Amino acid sequence: MAKIADYLRLVKFSHTIFAMPFALLSFVYAVKLSGVALAESNPYWWAVLLVQVVLCMVFARNVAMGFNRWADRFIDAENPRTQDREIPAGKISPRGAVIFIVGNALLFIVVATTINPLCGWLSPVALGIVMFYSYCKRFTALAHIVLGISLGIAPVGAYMAVTGTASLECWLLALVVMAWCAGFDIIYALQDAEFDRKRGLHSIPSHFSATTSLVISALLHLASVLFLVWFATFQPNSWLLWLGCGLFTAIVASEHYLVTPTRQRNIGIAFGTFNAMASMSLALCLIANLLIYA
Repeated sequence: MAKIADYLRLVKFSHTIFAMPFALLSFVYAVKLSGVALAESNPYWWAVLLVQVVLCMVFARNVAMGFNRWADRFIDAENPRTQDREIPAGKISPRGAVIFIVGNALLFIVVATTINPLCGWLSPVALGIVMFYSYCKRFTALAHIVLGISLGIAPVGAYMAVTGTASLECWLLALVVMAWCAGFDIIYALQDAEFDRKRGLHSIPSHFSATTSLVISALLHLASVLFLVWFATFQPNSWLLWLGCGLFTAIVASEHYLVTPTRQRNIGIAFGTFNAMASMSLALCLIANLLIYA
């Protein structure tokens, strides 16, 4: 059990809550659009598919985070903030991490292939994108955007799992996730700005002042809200819809009250707790809106 706990900490399993709610929202929206005819032959057709989508989410994220920790193992060992992570601390060997990554990658491809041909063919592409992020900070400050794209794959994949195609709505959700995650990743990267400068690593905070970095983060968060409002125009118009959008906006905005250039001690709370609250409250309200009013 202790070793399992080490691997769960390696991939920050609790942070699955960031993108998973958006994937579930996209899944429910797609089911509502295409599920009527399928429900006539099997009213529970969606249940197995939901399990497959959740498994793909978990396996893909395990690959992404596991590979990130493996690729950054020497950097993490030098950074005082990350020296106690599982690989540099010796709790998990680099070889063990690679086995974990390869195993999850194979499971992801297998499960994706059982969903439909499109998901199967695109599964290696998805893995390539989420793994590519780990090397971006070595050559570009746009690594935050690449992280956002990696997480934004989730709602698109969930929609494709149901329909076998994509739509404007799922791409709008992807843009919400991309801008939101890039924004909060900039806030998180403030902790390592000085270390990144000395080490020659690239990030928005290592290239700009804390004030400028937070302005860029706020602009990305504003973009995520605007994309969300656009997505909302495709949903049933009810108080639940606007409650969810309002909560998401208020929680994300509060991150910029908690974290300022001179007050960075709240980064952990803003990053972990507040972002989890934002994604969960939005998904719960909008999924309920679809189930009740669609």
